[in-house]
Amino acid sequence: MQELTHYIDGERVKGTSGRFAEVFNPATGEVQARVPLASVEEMDRAVQVAAAAQPSWAAVNPQRRARVFMKMVALLNRDMDKLSEALSREHGKTLPDAAGDIQRGLEVVEFCIGAPHLLKGEFTDGAGPGIDMYSMRQALGVTAGITPFNFPAMIPMWMFAPAIVCGNAFILKPSERAPSVPMMLAELMEEAGLPKGILQVVNGDKAAVDAILDHPTIQAVGFVGSTPIAQYIYGRGASNGKRVQAFGGAKNHMIIMPDADLDQAADALVGAGYGAAGERCMAISVAVPVGEETADRLIEKLVPRIEKLKVGPYTSGKDVDYGPVVTAAAKANILKLVESGVEQGAELVVDGRNFSLQGYENGFFVGPHLFDRVTPEMDIYRKEIFGPVLSTVRAASYEEALGLAMSHEYGNGTAIYTRDGDAARDFAARVNVGMIGINVPIPVPLAYHTFGGWKKSAFGDLNQHGPDSIRFYTRTKTVTSRWPSGIKEGSAFNFKMME
Repeated sequence: MQELTHYIDGERVKGTSGRFAEVFNPATGEVQARVPLASVEEMDRAVQVAAAAQPSWAAVNPQRRARVFMKMVALLNRDMDKLSEALSREHGKTLPDAAGDIQRGLEVVEFCIGAPHLLKGEFTDGAGPGIDMYSMRQALGVTAGITPFNFPAMIPMWMFAPAIVCGNAFILKPSERAPSVPMMLAELMEEAGLPKGILQVVNGDKAAVDAILDHPTIQAVGFVGSTPIAQYIYGRGASNGKRVQAFGGAKNHMIIMPDADLDQAADALVGAGYGAAGERCMAISVAVPVGEETADRLIEKLVPRIEKLKVGPYTSGKDVDYGPVVTAAAKANILKLVESGVEQGAELVVDGRNFSLQGYENGFFVGPHLFDRVTPEMDIYRKEIFGPVLSTVRAASYEEALGLAMSHEYGNGTAIYTRDGDAARDFAARVNVGMIGINVPIPVPLAYHTFGGWKKSAFGDLNQHGPDSIRFYTRTKTVTSRWPSGIKEGSAFNFKMME
């Protein structure tokens, strides 16, 4: 069995804590590796290395720092197939989905090439008599990120790329369920020219997380995961004086108006609801058709599409629509919530509970599920399922549909499908959700905008990537400057060229 390592000071380093976690092949259910879980002492060593390396990196001018990311883009494209295979092997998602994971991270790396422009600061000439005023954006020092299993390439790059281009060092604590790709990314960054010690990968569990949150040298922490843990990380990190951006759970609604193109809406729901086995914080998990006729027609179009979905291992190639979920515990939790939906009176239109794949009976595969006539008090509506389960909540009016999205405790993403520009404009203006799709099922902003939810989906003032990321990973210093007058006319100095 393969034994994985940490990545500290430019080297793969064996764990010394004596504690390990198992890394599964989700398609077979077999343990394929074990990953070390860092102690407080191991985390402290990584922080010390980062603190020693960071000042000289911050002294490199922004344009030269950006050149590292130019090279990183080329390396990511070179190794796309290799990274995708490693990601699929540990996570279970299909190869095209894995490549998409890497591509969306790569786009943030591309954005960071332009960071020198965003790091310029501001200048006011003549703010007062003989007074100029200007601001500088300066690095924080040592920063850290705690990333989830479901996007083991994208989210680490969303965090470490802007942090590093701003002149910081970065400690990455990836999910112990999918740890290989983050290690590969760190090695690629050094191949691109990043000095040793600036990006380090320390694997671990809660002990490593708490070590990050409590370490006095770490100035800022990013997190993506469940809402309870996001709240914990935000509270503990902020109480220790750190900047924290912590992103939690989601329950994303798609409102389907009576005038919508229902074929287009049905296709969008299947892709957004079942892609990546539903293990996406931007997955659409609630369909809200407006009116009984709209609902009946939508269900009629959804059922055959869902029943045609192909579930299998990533090794089956491009014919597979989605793969297994990440662990046996995740599968059990999904099926438990499905059972609760049946018990609480929802109509299970497509039942994937008995799904089994020949030759992969021990894998963590979950068949697709479609519920109709779900109501807001049901567990399958209130909770984030994080699996291939789509719930349909019928609304009698646009206002009722809007109210469902607005009253849910999560506010990550939402979408509306309609041909009515007035309805779309009203929806975008009024709904209290951070990311809105208008005839777009998964409204993930591009790298030069920012990503972030509202309500219990996000904790902290600044979002991920885009201009907010530069603000998060820098401090602003403002200088007011005045030079004594009269020297240029004084007799003490002669500025003439010697004759």
